[in-house]
Amino acid sequence: MTPIDIQLRDITEDDFAIFFDYQRDELAARMAAFGTKDADPTTFAARWRAARAEGTAVQKAIVEGHQVVGYVSTFMHDDKLQVTYWIARSHWGRGIATAALSELLRVVTVRPLYASAAHDNVGSLRVLQKCGFTICGSDKAFANARGEEVEEILLELHD
Repeated sequence: MTPIDIQLRDITEDDFAIFFDYQRDELAARMAAFGTKDADPTTFAARWRAARAEGTAVQKAIVEGHQVVGYVSTFMHDDKLQVTYWIARSHWGRGIATAALSELLRVVTVRPLYASAAHDNVGSLRVLQKCGFTICGSDKAFANARGEEVEEILLELHD
C-alpha cells in the first residue's frame, strides 16, 4: 500500500468555510451522524474560535497536495479531551483519516483520550481502532444530521 502523503497544519480563517461546506454534504453528515449544528459558516467559525481560545483544543487542517481535504481536532466534552475528524467524502477510503489521526496523536500526548462514533459508522470506528482506541461502552445520543437518537460507540486511548 502506498503511504498517504498528507500534512497537518494550523487552521486559518479561510479553512472554516471549507470545513463548513464539507459538513453540509448530506450523505457524509448522515454517515457521521453528529456533524455541525451551526446554521451558517459564521456561527461555525465562532464556535471553533471559542474552542481554540479555551486553550484545550488542537485544531489542524488536513492538506493533501495543495488542497484542504478535512480536519482533525481535539475538544473538551464532559471534562474529557476528545478527538474528532472530518474528511471530504471525495477523499474517503484512502487512509487519510487514519494518517491524520495518527499524526495528531504524535502531537497530542494527553492520555486517556476519548472518541465516539455512530454505531453504524464502520469506517470511523475502523480508523479509531487502527489508531489504538478501544471500545469502552455505548450510549444513546441525538444525531442532529439524522434527526433521531442513535447508538453511539464510546472509545478511549491509553498509552
